[in-house]
Amino acid sequence: MMLRALLMAGAVLAAAPGTAALAQPAAPLTASRAPVVAVTQHSGVFHGQKVAYKAIVAETFLTDEKGAPTGSVVTTSYVRTDKKDAGRPVLFLFNGGPGASTTPLHFGAFGPKKRTEDGPNQVMVDNPDSILDATDLVFIDPIGTGYSRPFPGVDGKIFWSRTGDAQEVKTVMLDWLKANGREASPRYMLGQSYGTTRAAMITKIGDDLKLDGILLFALVGNPSGREMPYVTSLPTFATTAWYHQKMDRAGRSVQQVHDEAVEFARTEYVNALIQGASLPAERKRQIAEKMSALIGLPADFILSKDLRLRREDFMFNLLKDQGLRTGQLDGRATARLDAPAKRPPYDDPGMNYAAPRPPGPAPTGALKIAEGMNALESYYRRDLKFRTAETYNSLNLDVNSAWDYEGMADVNGYIGKAMQANPKLRLFWAAGYYDITTPPYGARYALDQAGVPSAQLTAAFFDGGHSVFTDPANHTALSEAVRKFVRP
Repeated sequence: MMLRALLMAGAVLAAAPGTAALAQPAAPLTASRAPVVAVTQHSGVFHGQKVAYKAIVAETFLTDEKGAPTGSVVTTSYVRTDKKDAGRPVLFLFNGGPGASTTPLHFGAFGPKKRTEDGPNQVMVDNPDSILDATDLVFIDPIGTGYSRPFPGVDGKIFWSRTGDAQEVKTVMLDWLKANGREASPRYMLGQSYGTTRAAMITKIGDDLKLDGILLFALVGNPSGREMPYVTSLPTFATTAWYHQKMDRAGRSVQQVHDEAVEFARTEYVNALIQGASLPAERKRQIAEKMSALIGLPADFILSKDLRLRREDFMFNLLKDQGLRTGQLDGRATARLDAPAKRPPYDDPGMNYAAPRPPGPAPTGALKIAEGMNALESYYRRDLKFRTAETYNSLNLDVNSAWDYEGMADVNGYIGKAMQANPKLRLFWAAGYYDITTPPYGARYALDQAGVPSAQLTAAFFDGGHSVFTDPANHTALSEAVRKFVRP
């Protein structure tokens, strides 16, 4: 399906400080009106630098190949205004799911404001680690997430597939560059989790985007076969066992344990799995004992699983003697094995896990919350002056259920092919040692098999889980690494 954006450059207007460019009532979702655009002026201190910027919350109307309206995509952009810099990059960001909004990246990682917590006491405060000093930011909420919706009478399934989703987001990116006069700017895109798959699919059809770089957080490797799913998970089982002290650390750091486990996994372990029934019983016992020493599970249990451990085998048995299970998004998290059942993904104790915050200065710049709203809705409506009849949807499980994965094949090869064709295209990859959902070695294996040139790859490992920026120390380090990547 060919999608065409209708948001015109002339709709983005300047605004006086604290006011909206377009003051409008809450807009019902209909294509018979103009796209809603709100522009407000702000300032903040990021990376120790005072920055004046404008926030642009804008609808992009999409149409099909016949020109019929299909949906509205809402983007939230932050553009620096106190410096003119022809080389200033634009970074497009999206999360995963499928069906997830940009909330984690926007209000947990790189936006000028961050949300302190998810509960009823949540508040928006200053984010000194925002990278707005170095790059302009465009947060994209695909159809069905955030305030983005299909138009009435349009089946959202046209967007909810790998191909339809990639075309939608690519169209929005191209439109934003044109509408904001940034077609000559360096441009980057950042995807997290399923967003890494989206980034690969966009790369497949995105020659006209002329990207300078791609950033992938918690890369979906999705290795196939009878051996590699187990081989690529093993190092993360080892780091999680290291964290919970279920294996002998012997003075080793988490990085050292991970690296040792990778070496074992790609040599002795994979060799043993390939042999299958031909593997001598004595050698099989030796492999099980080596695995036990690495991942903290009994050798007899490992043998009962024929050396092939699923994530569930590990998560529900590592701490079984304590009546606990580990998280999947973050192996450091725990929950009681006898806890009441919850609907996935809320049954995962790693979903909202964050390491304890060390003592430090209290957050600054807390925004007043409008009565009857949560911090996020209040921020959009009170501070960014965006008017809509929709409610912000952070996670849409209906979209997730409806998604067409088009065979679940690994699509990272599209990135490798693009990088081989363009030696100037660079890749930044960030991974957390305790991420059982998208294990770091699984991601590295996928990148290697995709043919990503090592000279064009920047890899960053963190002492964290799926969303490494939830840990304060990681947050600062990750921001600095991304800042250097987009402004080499």
